[in-house]
Amino acid sequence: MPNIRNYFVYILECADGSYYVGVTNDLEIRIEQHNSGYNPKAYTFTRRPIVLKYYQLFTLIEQAIAFEKQLKGWSRKKKEALFNEDWNEVKRLSNLKKK
Repeated sequence: MPNIRNYFVYILECADGSYYVGVTNDLEIRIEQHNSGYNPKAYTFTRRPIVLKYYQLFTLIEQAIAFEKQLKGWSRKKKEALFNEDWNEVKRLSNLKKK
């Protein structure tokens, strides 16, 4: 039987207003690492403080990674519609890209 774990796909808002999308198996520790400047080479290092805007839980890492990649391709407006749980706007913005 496979070992069930939790994986989180998350979006951070950085101090410069940009968004960062990531995946982790421990959201609380990862947020602390981003805010503390744990990795000087990280995108968020010079953009602190950060604010958690969104996260979604997965039990399969493959699904989490696929969703992370999908979110990285989304526009700023589409991510903001996700934060607001405005599913009509998410759908509308998705359809615009397909044209």
